[in-house]
Parts: sequence; structure tokens; C-alpha cells
Amino acid sequence: MKYLMINGKREEIPPFPHHKAYVYQCKQFFFAKSMTTHFTMSNFVTLKELYRGFKNKSSIPRDLMIDPTSDCNLKCKGCWSQDYKSGHNISYEKFDNILDQAEELGIMECLMTGGEPLLRKDDILKLCKKHNKMTFGAFTNATLIDEEFANEMAEVGNLNVFISIEGTKEETDFRRGAGVYDKAIKAMDILKLRGIAFAFSACYHSKNYKTVASDEFLDHMRAKGAWFGWLFQYIPVGSDADLSLVCTAQQRAYVQEKIRDYCIKHDYVVIDFWNNGHLSFGCIGAGVGFAHINAKGDVEPCAFCHYSDSNIYEVSLAEALRSKFFTAFRDAQPFSQNPLRPCPLIDNPQAIIDVVNAGDARSTHLANPESAENLAQKSYERAKEWEVISDELFKKMPEYNQKNFPMFLKYFSFKKGITDGRRKKI
Repeated sequence: MKYLMINGKREEIPPFPHHKAYVYQCKQFFFAKSMTTHFTMSNFVTLKELYRGFKNKSSIPRDLMIDPTSDCNLKCKGCWSQDYKSGHNISYEKFDNILDQAEELGIMECLMTGGEPLLRKDDILKLCKKHNKMTFGAFTNATLIDEEFANEMAEVGNLNVFISIEGTKEETDFRRGAGVYDKAIKAMDILKLRGIAFAFSACYHSKNYKTVASDEFLDHMRAKGAWFGWLFQYIPVGSDADLSLVCTAQQRAYVQEKIRDYCIKHDYVVIDFWNNGHLSFGCIGAGVGFAHINAKGDVEPCAFCHYSDSNIYEVSLAEALRSKFFTAFRDAQPFSQNPLRPCPLIDNPQAIIDVVNAGDARSTHLANPESAENLAQKSYERAKEWEVISDELFKKMPEYNQKNFPMFLKYFSFKKGITDGRRKKI
């Protein structure tokens, strides 16, 4: 039996696909000390992924991200979902078919975004029961979580929820609407009472970054029962994005250092999505670690990269992973030799232009599509500032700078060689 220290308590971890086992795997991945620990994690899942990639002539992601719906019951400031056209849904039957395809490829983790995925919570529970060898997670505003749903979550056992919260009550309600903070906290209490291993999920921006990275906020999330956390920077996706919410390079560095120190001090997992490149080979989109399917069926490199050349209604999942755009995207990875600058959207904006053009991809942003050139234009200045700061930060990380990351880069190159490289030769 495996165990994990959670908020000072030694928790027993049931076998995968239990929701607690997903948390355990996240810690293994993001705190791997060497290539040895990376290869041996979770019943050698990394080696199995290498084999499946070789067999299918393409990188096979560990996580498949799916939007069950583009609809949402909130209208959060700066969120692209509020300008999506309503009515886009992946039917239960199609969702089930996608999961069948995923399992055939060996993908056993499905994360749901949106829109608000729990608008489809009945279908989600049915899918959790049917695909009971997979683990599921939903990024949710938590307003639809009640005792009945939590009881069903506890019964199926393979569903996590990641509850969106922006810091304080005032900061959360500023973006999400009056009363949303209280509903999120109530949902946490409901889940904690039932021993469900949920996470908090915070989007930090220029107005709340200090709160989200503070000991007080993180201590509060742990006290409410969050087993781990996700942090996402505000990304100016969409032609009408609010640029005033984008963090400066200095603000991003503040969060990176504070979160790193907190995780080490408290043995806690917070996945700071863009700032954890040094722990996850840089960008892992386009099938390297995950891939995303939006509510219209467009297959995208990640949930934030709204470009695609394939649709799940027209091609199989395996074919989408081998598409021209995904191949061009993987060919360009890593986008930087500094793993603190992993992302083509905000860290290396010229790269998103290059891969979109090389892969003949189109914008998939539903209501306010934009060219890669327009998206990149919003990030050039901050990317230059971040390059200087992140280079200094990376020099302070000798364990990654001098040892681990160079080894990870060699492994990453080897992985591409036996997956995409094999396909090109054939």
C-alpha cells in the first residue's frame, strides 16, 4: 500500500484509478528527482508510454483533456468561455467513443475543462462508472457541487474535481460574481467531509498574484482539505482579451519563487503550470504529455492553444495525434533551452506563429478567433522581460540546471526519435 503525507496526515493511497492515486501520481511526476524515479513511477507508466508511442508512431499523451460543453453558468472576467457561442456539446455517445479510443491507445487519465463541465455531471458520472479503469478530473467553479453529487463521487471513486478560486472572497467574486467564493468554500467542506481528494485551481493575474502565492491563502486551501493545487497564469487568448490582467515578468517571478519555497517547506504539490517547465520537460502539449479536445471536437495542443488542423468527428484520435500540426508542434519542442520559458504562447511567441503556419492550423477560438500573429503580438514585450529574469532564476536551480534538465532533454530527444522519428522513416 502506498502512502502520502497530506496536510500533516499520513494518507493511505488506494490503487489507480482512485482519485487519491491521481494525486499520488502528480507528486511523483512533478517531484521526480532523477530519470530513474521518472521511469519507475506508477508501475513504469513512462516506459509504457514509450512503447505505445513506438507502436503507434506518435507521442501518446498521459492526459486527454476534453470540454464536454462550451456553456458555463458563470461569466468570469477575462475568461474566453464567456464569449463562446452556446450550445456546443460533445454528446454522451461521442464522449464514450473518444474514451474507448483513448483506452485503446493506453491513455488512462481524462481531465475535463470547458465551459463548466459539471453542467454535464450526470453524463460524467455515467462515464466514470463505465470507464472504471480510467481516472477523471474536472476543472469546475464548484457551484454545482452538492451533497448528492459528492456522495456519487465517493461511490464511483475515480473522479477528482479542481475547484476554481481566485484568492480572497473579494478577489474571487471580482472575477466570478457575487457569492461564488462562498459556494466554492462550501463545496470544499462537502468534499472534505467525504474524504475526497480534490484540488484548488487558481488563475493568478496582475491584481491577485500576491494573494494566490501567499502562505495565508495556501494554508487556508490545505486547511479546507485541498490535497494539491493548480496555478494558471492569465493568458490573453482571444481578440478581446483584457491585457491589464496579464502579469508582468516581475510578478510571475514572485509567484514562481514563493510557490517553490512553499512546496518544499510543506511537502505540498502545487502545479504552477507555466513555471513548472523545469519539472516537466518544458512544454508537454500536442500529445507529449496531454492533448485537448474542445466542445466542437477540434483537437488542440492544450486547452490554451486554440489552433487545430483536425477534428475528432472527422478523424480518429490516433490520426489527430499524428496530424501535420501536432507533428510540427512536437518537432519544435522544446521551445527553449531554459525550462522556465516553456510556452510558445507567452514565452516564445514567434514559435506559435511558426508552428501554426508549418502545420496549416486554423484558429478554433469560437467567438473571437485570432491569427497566431495577433496572439503573439500581445506577448513579445513580456516574453523579452521574462527571458532576462528567468535566465537568472534558472541559474539558482543547480539541481536542474547542471544535472536533471540536461538529462531530461536527452530523454525528450530520444522519445521523439522513437515515436515521430519512426513514423517519418516509415
